[in-house]
Amino acid sequence: MLENSFGMLFYLKHAKNQKDGLRYVYLRITVDGKSAELSTKQLWSPSSWSIDAGRAIGNKEDSRTLNAYLDTLSSKVFQAKKMLIEDDKELSAEALKNILLGKSTETRTILEVFQYHNEQMEALVGKEFAPLTLSRYKTALEHTRSFIQWKYKMDDRQIRDLDFEFISEFSFWLRSARGCNHNSAIKYMSNLKKIVLICVNNKWLKKDPFQGFKLTKKEVVKNPLSRAELKRLTDKEFDMDRLSNVRDIFLFCCYTGLAYVDVKQLKRSDIVTGMDGDLWIDTTRQKTDAATRIPLLPTALEIMKRYEDDPLCSNRGVVLPVLSNQKMNAYLKEIATLCGISKTLTFHIARHTFATTVTLSNKVPIETVSKMLGHRSLKQTMIYAKILDVKISEDMKALKDKLREV
Repeated sequence: MLENSFGMLFYLKHAKNQKDGLRYVYLRITVDGKSAELSTKQLWSPSSWSIDAGRAIGNKEDSRTLNAYLDTLSSKVFQAKKMLIEDDKELSAEALKNILLGKSTETRTILEVFQYHNEQMEALVGKEFAPLTLSRYKTALEHTRSFIQWKYKMDDRQIRDLDFEFISEFSFWLRSARGCNHNSAIKYMSNLKKIVLICVNNKWLKKDPFQGFKLTKKEVVKNPLSRAELKRLTDKEFDMDRLSNVRDIFLFCCYTGLAYVDVKQLKRSDIVTGMDGDLWIDTTRQKTDAATRIPLLPTALEIMKRYEDDPLCSNRGVVLPVLSNQKMNAYLKEIATLCGISKTLTFHIARHTFATTVTLSNKVPIETVSKMLGHRSLKQTMIYAKILDVKISEDMKALKDKLREV
């Protein structure tokens, strides 16, 4: 709603302890009968001042200079008024004064809002958010902080400084100076966009600076192990226990679909008897905090039984003796070389192998696979459901057989 009345007046004011002569020029702003005044820091003689016009009298250089300055201040008042109306903020004399003095209540900063968001998210970890989600937002905050320091040589920036240039420069910095790949950079940009939308929805920011900026991830080609590679890995005998152990854990993930962090935390108490009388994994994915129930296939059961008497597993109450992710992946490289597998083995390859080679290619419905993977939506599982060459071969063979019958 617009104000009922608005007024602006420049006048001379006699300050305390000030001798006769020059007076300070003051500005009085009045909105709906309530006034606020502030000093322009300019001195002027009462004898050369028009009370009615609120301006200096005369055509001398000093008079023209003062009047030009007062005209500029008047323009700033109208700009501040326009800004408050556009932002749907309360229009008052005090609010206009604060804007002119640089004391606007809208002094929120990018990192301040980002930090507050993360603190709220942290309070909801385990309820609405997974720990890894919080970790990603914390990393995104630190990247934003480092970018602001690098680009602007400042510790923080005002919310109003968020514009398309900031977004595009931040994206480039992530991929160049920080060395993030395209998809990682997009993830951090998406985290920042959530903060931006908070600012837009609260009307701290006039428009979304992400408008026109594409947050499109590149499709990553995932290469699961083929049936032949899986058999080669299973049949291989190693001279070193450390390689045998890592191979077993990797294979266990190939036949359960568990991610590294989930198999590392898998406890013996997570192995339960299902409704069919067989053993199941009953746990919660750390990444999504989604419940995961997986019937144990024979290969997984066999691997699990090998470590029933393992001292480390017994002491910790875990199913398998999982090492650090760094060591496990390093040993997997050795294993791939010894097995003649050219693919880069990581624990995500094991998860993808379960989703494709072990289940989907054996005609397990995608809805069932999605549930076992602990996905919240079928859309997530579709990433794993890219049709394999072997599936194309089987489908085309069936078609050939039908055509022969015609």
